[in-house]
Amino acid sequence: MYKNILALLDNSDYSLWGLDRAIELANELGSTIYGTHSYAARLHEERFIQMEPGLPERYQAPDELERQRQIHGELIEKGLGIISDSYLDVFQERCDAKGVPNKRRVMEGKNYSSLVKEIETNSYDLVTLGIRGLGEVKSSQVGSVCERVTRRVNTDVLIAKNGKTLNGGHIVVGIDGSQQSYAAMQTAIDFSKRFGCKVTALAVFDPEFHYRVFHNIAKVLSEEAGKVFKFKDQEKLHEEIIDSGLEKIYRDHLNSAMEMAAREGLTNGNAAKSEVLSGKPFDAILNWIEGKDIALLMLGKVGVHYDEGLDIGSNSEFLFRHAPCNVTW
Repeated sequence: MYKNILALLDNSDYSLWGLDRAIELANELGSTIYGTHSYAARLHEERFIQMEPGLPERYQAPDELERQRQIHGELIEKGLGIISDSYLDVFQERCDAKGVPNKRRVMEGKNYSSLVKEIETNSYDLVTLGIRGLGEVKSSQVGSVCERVTRRVNTDVLIAKNGKTLNGGHIVVGIDGSQQSYAAMQTAIDFSKRFGCKVTALAVFDPEFHYRVFHNIAKVLSEEAGKVFKFKDQEKLHEEIIDSGLEKIYRDHLNSAMEMAAREGLTNGNAAKSEVLSGKPFDAILNWIEGKDIALLMLGKVGVHYDEGLDIGSNSEFLFRHAPCNVTW
């Protein structure tokens, strides 16, 4: 399943929670964890050069400026390297304490860019990272590295928001009929069997949106256009289809997900259950999760309406920002 796991580290609580989940998975799956940190020494050197006009006059002589550049460059290169090694020392100690095979990766470059390159050029099965990093402030929702990396890679990711363990936890899976949502369900089933997790599959249909669209159309259609379009007949037919059809579609999706669980020995209502919700999908799922002790929300990165060029579905994006629990896709 996840044989090679890459843990993105900055020694923040969030990245260490991600590492803990990686270790938990690696212990069960026999995985190797690769710990990595990227530092941008050249960026600091460029910034120092930009700041040179503001240095005191005694540093402005060309020879002195060049000497200061060399001193600063050496300090930054060595200092940031030492910091990265220190982060990975913590990583290695945690892995060694649990007997998990581990390897270190340190790289220089713009953080998100070098991390994306590392992920794309190596055969990692899962990436763990924190929702935010050391630069978080009170108003932060998603850290820039998390935002940029998760948008750009197609490898499975686990985004850590807290230290909730998988063992014996409650997993929620969003099902919309897409192949990615069924893949999320399969992973949840596997986690249930390995970690004793309870699984709830949720599907959401949104009839109100379709009603609002038709009522909005009614406001702009002229009487003549309404007759040509046969608006009243169309509206009646549409409402009948929406009332009876949408819920059936999503209930069928859930039935398929529960059949997957049954084939793997997860009994309906005990280890696995399902529920159809009504409303805007991300809002309905957030409301359902509120107040519950959820270990992991599992989603497809994109949904059933995916097309080429889409990096992340709108519902997945909103949930990964706002859900209070750890999220994976």
